[in-house]
Amino acid sequence: MNTERYPRAAPLDPAPDTSSLSSRRGVAILILLSLVQFMDVLDASILNIALPSIKNDLGFSQQSLQWVVNGYILTYGGFLLLGGRVADLLGRRRMLVIGLVVFAGSSLAGGLADSESLLVGARFAQGIGAAMLSPAALSSLTSTFRSTRDRNTALGVWAAVSGIGGAAGVLFGGLLTEGPGWRWVLFINVPFSAIAFLGAFALLKRERMPRRLANFDALGGFLVTGGMLLLVYALVKAPDVGWGATRTIAELSGSAVILVAFVVNELRARNPLVPLSILRVKGVAAADATQMVALAGFLPMFFFLTLYMQTVLHYSPIQTGTAYLPLTGGFIIAASISSQLFARIGTKPVVVLGAAIAAAGLYWLSRIPVDGSYLPDILPGLLIVSIGMGGVFTGLTTAANAGVDQDKAGLAAGLLNTGQQLGTALGLAILSALATARTTSLLDAGSGLAQAATDGYQRALLVGAGIVLAATVVALLTPNTRQVTPVVEAEPALDLAA
Repeated sequence: MNTERYPRAAPLDPAPDTSSLSSRRGVAILILLSLVQFMDVLDASILNIALPSIKNDLGFSQQSLQWVVNGYILTYGGFLLLGGRVADLLGRRRMLVIGLVVFAGSSLAGGLADSESLLVGARFAQGIGAAMLSPAALSSLTSTFRSTRDRNTALGVWAAVSGIGGAAGVLFGGLLTEGPGWRWVLFINVPFSAIAFLGAFALLKRERMPRRLANFDALGGFLVTGGMLLLVYALVKAPDVGWGATRTIAELSGSAVILVAFVVNELRARNPLVPLSILRVKGVAAADATQMVALAGFLPMFFFLTLYMQTVLHYSPIQTGTAYLPLTGGFIIAASISSQLFARIGTKPVVVLGAAIAAAGLYWLSRIPVDGSYLPDILPGLLIVSIGMGGVFTGLTTAANAGVDQDKAGLAAGLLNTGQQLGTALGLAILSALATARTTSLLDAGSGLAQAATDGYQRALLVGAGIVLAATVVALLTPNTRQVTPVVEAEPALDLAA
């Protein structure tokens, strides 16, 4: 690394004893940014329970129905890097506001949709809006809360919100679908977006454009977005098409070629869209890789447990959603404790121990029986997983943003979220294939449907536990972050005086 080009500077916080979170404005900003992240994560899972109602109401085919969920995942994952970097170039508040308009508008259009194409198109647009929102919100958070204590607390809240979003999505999806109807699963985003829109103007200061866009790396933007879209598309379609199919291999190879071309372009570009020097910042690459592996094993849990509760235990949508409520409490407690431990023992022990605990919880869940019940078979595993993953989320979010220059904060956030989306898509694709193969094998051998399906879910959850356990090994490569020290001199902190 060229130390002349990237000189080391003093810590960001010019007044370590001054707490931004002690002011009403600071607390309000944290609530605002957490709300934005909550909406992003919520919408990745909130429509799952509503799918049967959507299919019946709009006449979806089974093949088309998957794109109600996958359309959001595809554009969200595909545009994250671009969204994160553009937030650095255009300003975070500006990108946040634009993202909220896109997100709210597409949610309204989806709720009013009267055909397959309109709803799927709205979900594609919603994913683009989310890809603008999440990096802008996280980079706004890291640039607003400068002291070590404030930043650890704020990132703890952020991680807790990220963790409970998936569980809350299942709960809200069930309540709204059985209540006012599936369209309100999308309509609910509009008032929340309006609140966040007004809050952004009231609480976040408009930034000066950090860089001119005269030499904007348009080719880099095209290549990274095209490569990521093709990669995520290949991953979400692989379980249906087959991992060994010519189409899957061609799509994965094509995405690899495009992304290699992107790297070559970034090395040569005068003003690269993604300065690859960010990967030399201690902890960024290792934390992102750990996040990808851990979430590949963890997030598919919602998919398989939901199927188990609804198809084997015959829970209603509301019962299924309510079953995940204890998970949210575990995340909040674990994230709160973890954020207070960083100054004493650092992030690495928290992440390693958290991943090991989460793996144990998934192992518990992998033993679900066909005649299972909630209290002995599901609840203990969910609580163990939530405690472990609360520490993992908090530690990795802190480690991945420590030492990153403020003019690359959006890019760092985009990289972290991209790892999350890739891990989710890859994990669900692999575990779905394993579960389907196990279920099909047992059905061919004459096993009953409930038993065969349960065995398939068990296999997926067991492998998921192994993947999360493997994340502990990757986590050993992450730095043991105790405090936030920037790599270069950053802009002055925002005035949060109440």
